[in-house]
Amino acid sequence: MEETPEAEAEVYGKILFYLKDMEYYCKDKAMSKLKKHWILLRLQMDNYEAHLCKTSWSTPFATPSVFQFKGDYEYVDVMMRSGCKEVMRVIVDIDFRTQFEVARPTPDYQQLTNALPMVFVGTEEKLERLISFVCSAAKHSLRERGLHIPPWRKASYMHSKWLSPNCKRLSMSELNLSTYLPKTGNACFLDFLQFHQLPTYI
Repeated sequence: MEETPEAEAEVYGKILFYLKDMEYYCKDKAMSKLKKHWILLRLQMDNYEAHLCKTSWSTPFATPSVFQFKGDYEYVDVMMRSGCKEVMRVIVDIDFRTQFEVARPTPDYQQLTNALPMVFVGTEEKLERLISFVCSAAKHSLRERGLHIPPWRKASYMHSKWLSPNCKRLSMSELNLSTYLPKTGNACFLDFLQFHQLPTYI
């Protein structure tokens, strides 16, 4: 789709603006736990079809395979529609780079991860290619250091973070923010909602 780079750039620009705006409205460090929810709210306020995606999965990590390593993750997605009614799913992760950190990285792998964006905005296809490439480099780095590859850094596990078929997509109105942050840390978020005469969702 020709619109892919333009759509990604549009969403990326919005995300950077929202994060900067959040620093203005919310100076409480505890609010960092609500960054994804803030982005989701702002996207929906700007009439984007956005959701909080909650994935979960199980990955075998020993022999026999009855032993499972369970994982769960959260990120935001945006459904972008072109003029010809094609729909493109754009994935947004505001803590992307840290997901690929490993123990005692080689200089080459450290350089690679430093080049990764902290805020990822892209299609599933773009993300899948990037995960495969970085996980292969992580595997090489760990082996070069004589370290075991932990299950949470294997390609299958990393793919499941964003691309697991077990994915629950929630709109802002379906979330209960009080389960994410104590009431004492919600003041600035509530102030913003009330200023714009929006439901508190709490």
